[in-house]
Amino acid sequence: MSFLSYLIVTVLDLYVSVLLLRVWMQWARADFYNPFSQFVVKITQPVVAPLRRIIPSLGSMDTASVLVAYVLILVKYVVGLWIINGVLLFFPVYLPLSLLELLTAAGKLVFWLIIIRALMSWISQGRNPVDQLLLQLTEPLLSPIRRILPSMGAIDLSPMILILILYGLDYLKADILALIL
Repeated sequence: MSFLSYLIVTVLDLYVSVLLLRVWMQWARADFYNPFSQFVVKITQPVVAPLRRIIPSLGSMDTASVLVAYVLILVKYVVGLWIINGVLLFFPVYLPLSLLELLTAAGKLVFWLIIIRALMSWISQGRNPVDQLLLQLTEPLLSPIRRILPSMGAIDLSPMILILILYGLDYLKADILALIL
């Protein structure tokens, strides 16, 4: 049973990450003709397209994708806590927990994209199409930090500062969960 739960949770987490990546690409106005962007759109389109007819976007926010991601995290909580572990909570408790987990998933996505961008800057040096997409996605988050930090020459500390902020938010989430549960 643990292998099945691991498989379900992993697949749901990966798909939620791809949905959040789609939302982030639309918010950052990333190049949708990039091959990786096309992959993200094609893998999420069968689920998001029918909902887009019903649920309108709020500005540049793709609310249909966010709603699908939220529902998948809600399903993950219900399946993970109730069916697999035998813990049954009052259903309204799952709603804020799922929202917190959605924000955590977005933070994890930012973390991994920052790490991948840093690693690819050492290897490919801008010649890969994914590099351009990573630049478009992470630059809106890193440029305000660069404006505050003093210039260090060739060393860019903004990714490290952003990762420290993400860690701090993760500790804040743990404190909030301790209050809820």
